[in-house]
Amino acid sequence: MGAKILPIGDNFWNIRGSFKIGGLIDIGTQASLVRLANGKFVFLDSYTFDDATQQEIDDLTKGGEDIEAVLNLHPFHTIHVPWMHKQYPDAMHYGTTRHLSRFPELQWQRLPAESPELHTMYAQDFDFSVPRGVDFISDDENIHFSSVLVMHRESKTIHVDDTLMFVRLPVLMRFFGLKNAMSFHPTLSKVLEKRPGAANEFSEWAEELADKWHDVENLCAAHTAALLASDNDNSSIHDRMINALEKVRKTLTAHEQKHG
Repeated sequence: MGAKILPIGDNFWNIRGSFKIGGLIDIGTQASLVRLANGKFVFLDSYTFDDATQQEIDDLTKGGEDIEAVLNLHPFHTIHVPWMHKQYPDAMHYGTTRHLSRFPELQWQRLPAESPELHTMYAQDFDFSVPRGVDFISDDENIHFSSVLVMHRESKTIHVDDTLMFVRLPVLMRFFGLKNAMSFHPTLSKVLEKRPGAANEFSEWAEELADKWHDVENLCAAHTAALLASDNDNSSIHDRMINALEKVRKTLTAHEQKHG
């Protein structure tokens, strides 16, 4: 499957892939390749690479020899997982609890991708965050809000699937004053836990995330677009995240009024 590799800093490459709904509408998907401080590489998420993309990756990783691990971060992003296991059998493969239950025949590491223990293992290179106040794995398999968000400190880059979205508008629409926008996935109202305090927990998580990761410069979102420092229009990612939170205040208030 065709892909485009976006170099982001010296040690982070975002791989923009294809994902078509109904075989027609391409909403895109992603994986990222990161060189760790120890010189090895990890993939954030899985993808089936075409020959040209695979060659570029092989050139960086000594034919895959330097691939240490694959971290699958979104419970419902599963299509490319078996291919990645086959392509990199010597790497350590981590998945969410849903990945592990969906593909029990694959060789998984024990720790799920959402576990604090795994996050501690890679704390030299990454910060991790799991949304609070929402279902991480929804009972409705059509709802894909939650994922493990990852921030690579060296390149100041966030890799996120679905939870946060960045929409780049066509040039003509921007000419008429409309702006590129960051937002939370539109299924937020469906994943907020039906209990008192859930809306407040989500709001606090989002505010903490924006403040803790206030100096990030790049955001790679799965199905929409990557926002790079080189083409940002002077609105910081911190401010965009706070804006995204403000846009869902009505949803959070409605939930709070119903559930407390």
